[in-house]
Amino acid sequence: MNPTASPTEHLDVLVVGAGISGIGAARYLKTRHPRRSFAILEARAASGGTWDLFRYPGIRSDSDLYTFGYDFRPWRERESIATAPRILKYLRETATESGLDPHIRYRHRVVAADWSSEQARWQVEVERTDTGERLHMSANWIFCASGYYRYDQGHTPEFEGRERFGGRIVHPQHWPEDLDHTGKRVVVIGSGATAFTLVPAMSEQAEHVTMLQRTPTYVVPVPREDGLAALFTRLLGPDRGSALTRRKNILQQRAIWELCRRFPRWARKAIRAVNARQLPTGYPVDQHFNPPYDPWDQRLCLVPDGDFFREIRRGRASVATDRIAAFVEHGVRLESGRELPADIIVTATGLTLQIAGGIELSVDGAPVSYSDTVVHRGKMLSGVPNFSLAVGYTNASWTLKIGLLCDYWCRLLSHMDARGHDTVVPAAPEGMDTRPLLDFDAGYVKRALDRLPRQGAQDPWLMSRGYHEDRKLLGGKVEDPHLRFSGPADRAAPGTGTAEPGTRKLSRER
Repeated sequence: MNPTASPTEHLDVLVVGAGISGIGAARYLKTRHPRRSFAILEARAASGGTWDLFRYPGIRSDSDLYTFGYDFRPWRERESIATAPRILKYLRETATESGLDPHIRYRHRVVAADWSSEQARWQVEVERTDTGERLHMSANWIFCASGYYRYDQGHTPEFEGRERFGGRIVHPQHWPEDLDHTGKRVVVIGSGATAFTLVPAMSEQAEHVTMLQRTPTYVVPVPREDGLAALFTRLLGPDRGSALTRRKNILQQRAIWELCRRFPRWARKAIRAVNARQLPTGYPVDQHFNPPYDPWDQRLCLVPDGDFFREIRRGRASVATDRIAAFVEHGVRLESGRELPADIIVTATGLTLQIAGGIELSVDGAPVSYSDTVVHRGKMLSGVPNFSLAVGYTNASWTLKIGLLCDYWCRLLSHMDARGHDTVVPAAPEGMDTRPLLDFDAGYVKRALDRLPRQGAQDPWLMSRGYHEDRKLLGGKVEDPHLRFSGPADRAAPGTGTAEPGTRKLSRER
């Protein structure tokens, strides 16, 4: 980076991303550490992250909002499984009420950051995405809240004959505003949460919608509105009612996950029985709704009020389980020889994972390879000072983990302030066994594991064990033997125990 290119702005904290994680992190910081200066850098032109980026029909949460919402601002809407506009409204109202709007800098993308041990600060290069201008900032701490996938690029496999198809091909991550599917034949490729959202939403106007999958997915119908939440609110009032609903849903999420993992055969039969009751008599359930893996090897797909099954019963939607041989002029030819007619093909084929928004990190000029680092308490990287990641749960609501991380981070800052420290770096034990960051069998995860940080086999190097376990890990003492603290006094007197930032040699296990 060239520090003479533009004046360097100095702040205490840079929060990267103005989505649900970034807004949450900034609110915690502003409340717990009001004297710290900070900015939220958002590469896009609007806040909301995922909930502003994705514009495909019917987009909604796949977790209940009582746990997906922030603990400091309870969800008040009747819908437990909510649509993107409602979630976006909630996020932006939270930012405004928390006084965060003046701190958000739109169209600011963090390109690179180099830690200076001498200055105990990050030197950060920022690009204006509207003008291409390069700016320079410095901060004592970076909190990266950009999630774990690329906003500018979804995953689409190469399909033979793509150029021969005469209709439109779209990816849900880049939904065109002018796409009209009224009266059209639609093929949705994929069997994740996006596909199960698109099919019922598009079938309302389309001639017919076919979901084309290589392998089935576990699908569970859930009520769109939480009846117990309404009862709790009526009996206890909105604040205590929402708090009780949140606790109830946290326990419910954990119980379902535990049952599925401990008793997979029973869980498989139970889910199949539910699916069979939702589908027409004689429907080939085992062909289209009997996955070859156990429940929660991949995330369960929730369908509010069984809307996906309803469209199959009505004959407006169908499922095809097969592999694609090629795109043809009027649709898709399958390996079985069958052709699916289509005017529109939607490639709901997943995300492209990217850690820390693709920021090029270095420490004292030495590049950091993310895949050579290991996460500490699920939020910091070994050998990287004053840098936090925000990665939520895959088997529960994302925001539950973010809240725990932010609380720990703020207590860590207080701990450092009280002892005169300005730097902390996790140091992984030499030769520690490691494993992939995400213990999840989804395709979009497996494609990126070699580029992601890793986790250890035990605390505090485990990525996550569950909400209640993480509450104990992140809610306990801030310091542990693996954290190296230092401050101005250490830099003034070399050899007093200041840790040298760097990446320890790790033992990899797959």
